[in-house]
Amino acid sequence: MKIHDLKPAEGSNKRRKRVGRGIGGAGGKTAGRGSKGQKARSKVPVGFEGGQMPLLQRVPKLRGFNNPFRVEYQAINLDTITESELTDVSPESLYANGLIGKGALVKVLGRGEISKAVTVSAHAFSASARSAIEAAGGTVVELPLPYRVRPAANGSAHQNR
Repeated sequence: MKIHDLKPAEGSNKRRKRVGRGIGGAGGKTAGRGSKGQKARSKVPVGFEGGQMPLLQRVPKLRGFNNPFRVEYQAINLDTITESELTDVSPESLYANGLIGKGALVKVLGRGEISKAVTVSAHAFSASARSAIEAAGGTVVELPLPYRVRPAANGSAHQNR
């Protein structure tokens, strides 16, 4: 088989319908557009509704999704804890040193090394940070999340109906 022998499958390529070529063929005279009116003439935009606000513009455009239960953490790495030279790390001590914002939930991440034993209190820990702190002889205290951030999963908020 050579490249000049290639042909599309029988019936896969159809010729386009040529309309408006006299009354002898199908699609003659009004060329399938009915009779008169704006739509029988040329250049009516697709979706045009006669000046009425088109459906596509009437429908609200919802972009994305905001999870009401998302928990935003402020990340603190091990190298930041080492540089701060604190022995008792908590959200209050981090805020006092200007490392986090007021009322932020703290997550400790495992970038960097930690050599001395420290007590770290935070709302969340990565697995690598937890193991590095405990390997250095420190202790990890996981603080509870405040209720206002994420409601309980048992559906207690919907029971008072």
